[in-house]
Amino acid sequence: MTKIDLCSMALLKLGEQPIETLDSDTPSAKLGKTLVDFVIDNLLSAHPWNFACGIRELVKNQDGVFEIPSDILRIVKVHGKVSKNKIIADGNKISVLAISRVDVESFPSYFVSLVTTKLAMEFCMPLLSDQTVFRTMVALYETELQTTKFIDSTMNSGTGIESFSLIDARF
Repeated sequence: MTKIDLCSMALLKLGEQPIETLDSDTPSAKLGKTLVDFVIDNLLSAHPWNFACGIRELVKNQDGVFEIPSDILRIVKVHGKVSKNKIIADGNKISVLAISRVDVESFPSYFVSLVTTKLAMEFCMPLLSDQTVFRTMVALYETELQTTKFIDSTMNSGTGIESFSLIDARF
């Protein structure tokens, strides 16, 4: 899967022709080149997806601050204060739960579908100027977003409750 594939699938959802490159001079390619990274980053940062979320270790730089790496889109949890692209915290090393950029090739299929639907929604008005198709794409996107969040939430098997005093006392 590539960014060109994502844009082409979005265009197909609108009944348009797929593109072969993001660098061509067609309106579809120009839209794809302009929007694909923005849409992907937006969707990734909007929810703590299991495939994009993880623990990251940060170390203070020579200025004595924790600088947030550019591949981190959002800090989900940290013991400290986030200020712009820095974290203010005690110590020389911290762990953060963060959402990071993920290579398109690593997207699970349920997320690929969500990205293509969101791109189709974004492409709709500039390419087609059709309010009916746009409203259809919005409704499809909202439904797909809920489904995608549900699928992602069930991907985490969890550890269960292995040892908990109240449960142990009951049995």
